[in-house]
Amino acid sequence: MMIMICVNHNHHKNLCSILGKTVYRLLSYKSSHRSQNMRFIPLLLVAITTLSACSTKQPDSPIIGTWELVSATTIEKDSSFSTFDPTHKMIKIINPTHFAFLNHAINPPKDSTNQFTAGGGSYTLKDSVYTENLDYFSDKAWENHKFEFVVNISNDTLIQKGVEKVEKLGIDHIIIEKYKRVTK
Repeated sequence: MMIMICVNHNHHKNLCSILGKTVYRLLSYKSSHRSQNMRFIPLLLVAITTLSACSTKQPDSPIIGTWELVSATTIEKDSSFSTFDPTHKMIKIINPTHFAFLNHAINPPKDSTNQFTAGGGSYTLKDSVYTENLDYFSDKAWENHKFEFVVNISNDTLIQKGVEKVEKLGIDHIIIEKYKRVTK
């Protein structure tokens, strides 16, 4: 039981270790002193129970969730233009270690020309710097690239701004994407 408590409460590991050793010593101490030491057992049990009741789970990062793209702007050299396509729907799903995005036509044509793009990979988030490692993408030329963004999350809105650069495709521009949290 003591081991489980320590595993579940890593930041209390030293205290758990000390309490565990103390309980062991009290229980295995010479029989002549055991009754005297037994009076400390209830106190130690209270301490252990208190530690086991503490929640050490870190709060979920506010970036974790499902986000729907509501606007997109690209800046190339001195010009800025909207790249948001209202005929498509795009969501980005972010869990504690990975991200994925899915984009498709809202009303696809009846033939096989339905445009669908998807990609994903791992990411890091340090303060407001969000870095995507694009491991998978429907256009292979984009794979194995790193894209660094500055993110700002306010209530149910996520805005990310950063450089998309893929030299072999001649892509080098700044993008600003605005997402709304999906709550259903």
